[in-house]
Amino acid sequence: MEFVREGWGKNRGVVARVLVTVLTVLITLVAAPLAAAEAPGTRAVPRGGYDELWVPSSMGDIKVQVQWASRGGSASLYLLDGMRARNDRNAWSFETNAMQQFALDNVTLVMPVGGESSFYSDWYNPSNFNAQPYTYKWETFLTRDLPDHLSRYGVDRTNTGVVGISMGGTAAMTLAAYHRDQFRFAGSFSGYLHTTAPGMRTAIRLAMLDAGRYNADSMWGFPWDPAWLRNDPFVSAPQLQGMSLYVSSGNGLPGMYDRPNDVTGYWNTAMGMGLEFLSMVTSRAFQVRAATLGLPVTFRFNGSGIHSWPYWSGELWQARPQILDALNAW
Repeated sequence: MEFVREGWGKNRGVVARVLVTVLTVLITLVAAPLAAAEAPGTRAVPRGGYDELWVPSSMGDIKVQVQWASRGGSASLYLLDGMRARNDRNAWSFETNAMQQFALDNVTLVMPVGGESSFYSDWYNPSNFNAQPYTYKWETFLTRDLPDHLSRYGVDRTNTGVVGISMGGTAAMTLAAYHRDQFRFAGSFSGYLHTTAPGMRTAIRLAMLDAGRYNADSMWGFPWDPAWLRNDPFVSAPQLQGMSLYVSSGNGLPGMYDRPNDVTGYWNTAMGMGLEFLSMVTSRAFQVRAATLGLPVTFRFNGSGIHSWPYWSGELWQARPQILDALNAW
């Protein structure tokens, strides 16, 4: 017994080290798969279905409506709202059948909520006309915060398309021009694609006042500030070389979806006619610019149609094959 005690006394340090080594190996073997499963960017994209995510940003947590790719593909399509974007839902989710259109396709639809009158850009300051409590930083959100968050679900931040209507169409082209590492497709439906054309700065100011009493000086500064040029797709068009692009608008004449039957209906139709005519003029200017640069843009100028959702829903369906081709998401 004395020999046993003596032997243990001499070798207990060695035995303890062996036990620690064995335990460490066992813990590593058990924990490694769990860590891999939880690590950002390693999860598989959910196969189909709908979620509402809350994504952290400097503006607070932003709600994002998501329809996952039907077969777990990593491509994504951002759908941007218009000037009167709501704080509860993205209008693409209820004014159109966008989710049904892409339900069987291998692309995740991403619909950010909010951003009224923001042009989805990074502003200089909060709007002082309506006591806005924070500064809009939508470009940062859409190109950094949101793709970082979605990558945790397996969505590829380098294989993204972006489509917008009206204000969102302007933003889609601008975001694509300055973030080529992220976007492979950009589409503008009734967007304003020459924001520094004569009279456009004033038109935008009035539109922002009407949609939430926002001050355009807080957005891109005074009319001569360089930020106005940076956020003009006409100016940044050379940076869109090689990208898959789609631009459409009506001509402001009432079409198949326009059947006003009361005073409000007639007023909304008249407003929609004016807005769509402005979109057509600036989109035509962009068409000329694209031709001089040799940009391979798909243009669709319809023979009728005002500034309203039924036309944009149909336009998304027309653009769908080109979107899926660009993102390899069939």
